[in-house]
Amino acid sequence: MLAQLIVNGLIIGSVYSLIALGYTMVYGILRIVNFAHGDVMMFGSFLGLVFMKTFQMHFLVAFTLAAVCTAILGIVIERFAYRPLRKYERIASLISAMGVSIILANLAQLIWGSGTHNYGTPFSIKTYEVMNITISNLQLIILGTSFVLMIALYLFTNKTRMGVAMRATAQSIENASLMGININSVIAMTFGIGSVLAALAGILVSMYYDAVYPTMGYMFGLKAFTAAVLGGIGSIPGAMIGGLLLGVVENLGGTYISTQYQDMIAFVILILVLVLRPTGILGKKDIKKV
Repeated sequence: MLAQLIVNGLIIGSVYSLIALGYTMVYGILRIVNFAHGDVMMFGSFLGLVFMKTFQMHFLVAFTLAAVCTAILGIVIERFAYRPLRKYERIASLISAMGVSIILANLAQLIWGSGTHNYGTPFSIKTYEVMNITISNLQLIILGTSFVLMIALYLFTNKTRMGVAMRATAQSIENASLMGININSVIAMTFGIGSVLAALAGILVSMYYDAVYPTMGYMFGLKAFTAAVLGGIGSIPGAMIGGLLLGVVENLGGTYISTQYQDMIAFVILILVLVLRPTGILGKKDIKKV
């Protein structure tokens, strides 16, 4: 029983981790919270559904196109909603992020309606039993895809030229600019990569629950933000760990306490982390020299 709950928690937690990576990457560079990120995830999920069912594309092609379109959406949001506000106080970017979130949610309702759409899966579901743990091929795909994407991002940020530029920009935008790094390109790339991960996470979770709806980004976004804070916002490994931990704790709490309070658990964790360890599990104190 316990092992089954942990496995189920890791599966939904891996989705939280993918979304949390977008939050932590943007915060690591700009020190702002992109509260529109959950709605970007929702848009990516809807685009995957449209390409797959409306245009009858192969699901791999449909999901790839959805990820590319969502990356473009993320870059456009950064260019017009965040970049002009960099020279102002961070509260301006925060308000802009909330505005973008509302716009995306309402735009989705105008396009696809306010109801829930069945997502389905492009393959038949099969279940396997290993050591008294039941797991489906869809769950294995979600878990495997999430871990491959997380590892790919970690390698990208540590082994590639653009990844090094992103880490340098996260250290200091001013110093990175003086070293010849194109700050605007790095930030746009950060939003693009975060949006791709969010879109794929949205597609995976929509297949898992067989549902997609315009307001889904709100709750998933808040939970992913909680995961980012839990792991240490600004830390890529922290976002991965935070998402997995949150998924497991949430699943255990929903089973042993009550499913009615399952969503509340994420916010209790958020408050406890902010009170007891504001830097999170892998976060570091932001020391400012004067």
